[in-house]
Amino acid sequence: MTTNYRYCDGLRRRDMLRVGTAGLLGLGLSLPELLMRQARSAEPASGAPPDVSLIILFLKGGLSTIDTWDPKPEAPAEFRGSFQPIDTNVPGIRIGEHLPLTARQMDKFSLIRSFGHRSSDHGPADHYMLTGYHPLAGFNPNLNPNNQRPAHGSIIAKTLGPKGSVPPYVCLPRVHPSSGAAYLGASAAPFVVEADPNAPNFAVPDLTPPLAVRGDRLENRQELLAGIDRFRQSAETRANKSAQAVSTFQKKAFELMTSSATRAAFDMQHEPVELRDDYGRNSLGQSCLMARRLVEAGVRCVTIDHTNWDTHDNNFHVLKTDLLPVLDRGLSALFRDLYDRRLLDSTLVLVTGEFGRTPRINQNSGRDHWGPAFTVALGGGGVHGGRVVGQSDKRAERPDSAPIGPEDLVATMYRLLGINPDDEFYTPEGRPVKIVNGGKVVSELL
Repeated sequence: MTTNYRYCDGLRRRDMLRVGTAGLLGLGLSLPELLMRQARSAEPASGAPPDVSLIILFLKGGLSTIDTWDPKPEAPAEFRGSFQPIDTNVPGIRIGEHLPLTARQMDKFSLIRSFGHRSSDHGPADHYMLTGYHPLAGFNPNLNPNNQRPAHGSIIAKTLGPKGSVPPYVCLPRVHPSSGAAYLGASAAPFVVEADPNAPNFAVPDLTPPLAVRGDRLENRQELLAGIDRFRQSAETRANKSAQAVSTFQKKAFELMTSSATRAAFDMQHEPVELRDDYGRNSLGQSCLMARRLVEAGVRCVTIDHTNWDTHDNNFHVLKTDLLPVLDRGLSALFRDLYDRRLLDSTLVLVTGEFGRTPRINQNSGRDHWGPAFTVALGGGGVHGGRVVGQSDKRAERPDSAPIGPEDLVATMYRLLGINPDDEFYTPEGRPVKIVNGGKVVSELL
């Protein structure tokens, strides 16, 4: 399986799994602290915020879009590879043959085939795609303590705030190094599931009471907490509003832990066996199902980090036997499930990696990093399905129409989410930074 393949930068997926919610460079928080800081600083967007959520399926390592979204059957053999294009349920749109289930859902999403950017290195490209800002020279999100710019989910959490009792921004099954809040601070940091939804004993650590604590002891601890609260209503507590806030959010975290309604949102056992099978019994498929459950419960942004798409070697074998079957099942089921539940209009789905792969096949039957041209998929949330925006050239090496980049993608997504791209945040030094760095809305999608 490719899940334990080493990236070309030397990192392994299992190395990322070892990092806890509160430990990865400050990107994640304990549940009480997260709740407290989000409620303390979240500010509503100007005007009435629309009820649209965002699911980002981030294919870390870089999806080969010439073999999937943008096949080139007329290109020379050293470019086109061995895969053939197939028809979709939208006349005139063809995609790679190893996405047959997704091809039947083409009417629910669209493709931007003239997409590209200037970075072909994992770290900077990750940051660019997950924030909309290209990092300054020398930045490596795997080594630096935080993003230079806030991730999309952090912008959404800060601007729109929580909806109900669930966190506004969730990362699963782990937090990506470029998914942090940067200068927005801990209040906009993601709540990290830090567990694989496909695991037989799947449970969210921050929502699971310690195994040694029985139900009656939890009730006793709740009574003890109530007694402590009565003490904190004394003059000492009234003089310390910060301590009172901590108490409030500790209690709210306890309520989340013991609330059947909240825990049900993370409880995969509530789903029919047949539907879980449709999504695929693997990390990507069950993460897609979990994302649907979370947006249904009120989460505003869910980022799914799936690896390893860094196919320098045996690109076609790895895609055909390992990566594309799980993507095909999970993604097609997600679009179909959202549509069937009437959630597609209120859920924007983005499918992308940090870049594409080289159109020319290398000597190891693989494809290397390629930022200049690739394809992203976008559906739901006000996006017209069944469209292709732009095109790449005959060998998929460069956009052959007006290029679209990360800034334009971000401007389009925020427009659909009801966030003003011209709004500004301030760094701790007081410097204003725009939410979007000059991008233009891709009107053909709307």
